[in-house]
Amino acid sequence: MFIDSHSHIYYDTFADDILDVINRAHNIGVEKIICVGVDLESSEQCINLANKFSNIYATVGFHPHESKLANSNYLNILESMSKESKVVAIGEIGLDFHYNHSSKKIQKKIFLEQLELAKSVNLPTVVHSRNADVETIETISAIKNSRGVVHCFSSDLKQANKIFQLNYYISFTGLITFVNELTDVIKNVSLDKILIETDSPYLSPAPFRGKRNEPSYILEIAKKIAEIKNISLSDVENITMTNTLALFDKIN
Repeated sequence: MFIDSHSHIYYDTFADDILDVINRAHNIGVEKIICVGVDLESSEQCINLANKFSNIYATVGFHPHESKLANSNYLNILESMSKESKVVAIGEIGLDFHYNHSSKKIQKKIFLEQLELAKSVNLPTVVHSRNADVETIETISAIKNSRGVVHCFSSDLKQANKIFQLNYYISFTGLITFVNELTDVIKNVSLDKILIETDSPYLSPAPFRGKRNEPSYILEIAKKIAEIKNISLSDVENITMTNTLALFDKIN
């Protein structure tokens, strides 16, 4: 069984064929899909989708891009959402200093508050980090015994090891099929430290680059990890599934 640990299949681009998307994923062994919110509206959409389909689960949170939109009551709303039976994490949260759609100050504040919320409701976090390696580690370190995953990992082995020391996982996307710099990371990290994800509809792996990404393409990511680490595809499938279920422990 594969688990797509990070997708955005509530987007309008999936509205006309969501059943086909889910069925294509099921046909290649993707038994569970985590749908990740980026603000209050999308978090609600994720919950609605999860309640409609038995194999979909949801996360709730404010992405760093949207953090400037978080109002004074947002934590109470997220906390209420987190009590839904199929909400498995707080996310997508974090820091993005590449685009700076929200100021660094606001990003750091909202990230830290959501890390604290996740700990208080005993949920893992789904962390976005771009051009913010040092600050991401510093902020997570401020919350003792936090747990989660740094999704769409695109940094180096040194950063990966710092993340592991915080008891976090890293997750790989289709980037690994065309960004050669990630090969060294995959070669040198333990399989029991990683998850796999599509980040649909973004980052389609080869040979689907240029097309809308979808959960069935998780197979290409798993194949690439197996190739780089010179192990069987079933090993990648089984261990990443085990890791995902261990982290997102509300999944049944």
